[in-house]
Amino acid sequence: MTRLQEAIGVGLILGGIHGLVQPAQSVPVVPNFTQGSMSSHTETTSKVTETINSMDYNTGYQYSATGSGVETTNGSLSPETSNVNVTINGVTSSWTGVTATPQFKQSNPGAAFQFTETYSGPGLQNHTIIQRETEVTSVTDTTSIFQQ
Repeated sequence: MTRLQEAIGVGLILGGIHGLVQPAQSVPVVPNFTQGSMSSHTETTSKVTETINSMDYNTGYQYSATGSGVETTNGSLSPETSNVNVTINGVTSSWTGVTATPQFKQSNPGAAFQFTETYSGPGLQNHTIIQRETEVTSVTDTTSIFQQ
């Protein structure tokens, strides 16, 4: 046996004896904190696009005739009417419409006269389209506090 081998052998024996003679000492691991907190931030954005489509219908007719120095040719002030059916954008509407208005003439040819005739027929009277876009942002901040 060489001196190096003898030295290693003696070192092992002495190390073993030292390990048996010394009591084992360990330190327990204990958390250092006594309190803490955790925070989170959440942000959500949503965009809503909406279209409001409003249609106003007149379901009948309005007819008027007024004046002075005029008269009807057949003596009647009522217009001739008929039923009308119309489909617009998938919506079918029915109403009574005017097909012919009364005919007028001057009562005294060459004399002064005044005459006014108005007619408003059935159908779509007003179509309103409103388009709007709304963007909503929601922000949530949360903080959790804990202690040992």
